[in-house]
Amino acid sequence: MEMAVFSTFKRLFEYITGANENGTTIEMTAPVIIKSKTTKGWFERCNYTMSFLLPSEYQMNPPKPTNTQVYISEEPDMKVYVKSYGGLMISSSHMWNTRDLTQTLNSVGAKYDKDFHFAVGYDSPMKIFNRHNEVWFVATGEPVCPVTTA
Repeated sequence: MEMAVFSTFKRLFEYITGANENGTTIEMTAPVIIKSKTTKGWFERCNYTMSFLLPSEYQMNPPKPTNTQVYISEEPDMKVYVKSYGGLMISSSHMWNTRDLTQTLNSVGAKYDKDFHFAVGYDSPMKIFNRHNEVWFVATGEPVCPVTTA
């Protein structure tokens, strides 16, 4: 994941710093979202799709990217189950938190898309401490929350 994130982040950062048809500089937004398959075979290659959210003023008519590997897409509204965690978003910590959220969701009978999930980061790559990351799974149907009593 680290290798994919580095090269993909660079392409998207170039897009928002002027590598687009208008040479427009676009403000960086948070979070940065990485979509990937949840499970894969031992030798199976995993594709990662990284997304930057465009500020509202560019959403209706975003500048066209000059790099053919960068494209504009629109995600439908979705309800997600979320697990937050700190530290760096590296493969090992992300996989552990993904497994933890999966176990929690399965234990309460939650219905969610198990084929893919999102790794979500809210902080600048330069920030070292007190980082905020999340794992998202898309809920299918209405989300369930366990009932707790005091």
